[in-house]
Amino acid sequence: MANHKSAEKRNRQAQVRRLRNRINTTRMRNTIKAVDAAIAAGSGDDAQAALKVAIPVIARTASKGTIHKKNASRKISRLTKRVNKMQAAA
Repeated sequence: MANHKSAEKRNRQAQVRRLRNRINTTRMRNTIKAVDAAIAAGSGDDAQAALKVAIPVIARTASKGTIHKKNASRKISRLTKRVNKMQAAA
């Protein structure tokens, strides 16, 4: 347990940030799962619509500092590639 006033404040801030990061990460993962489900179902229109929702959510998560910018870029790129590949096969 923290003994100094500044350490107690730092602990409170860390808890708030951890919860905020958890909310952002969960929201991002859920949108990615929606894209994955649409790809698994083989629905091109649903996958494209889910991707359009997921891209800004992933980018916003990176802009808030929850994940790294390049990690977000990689996730977006891989999702887009999978959706395009699925649509080309259909």
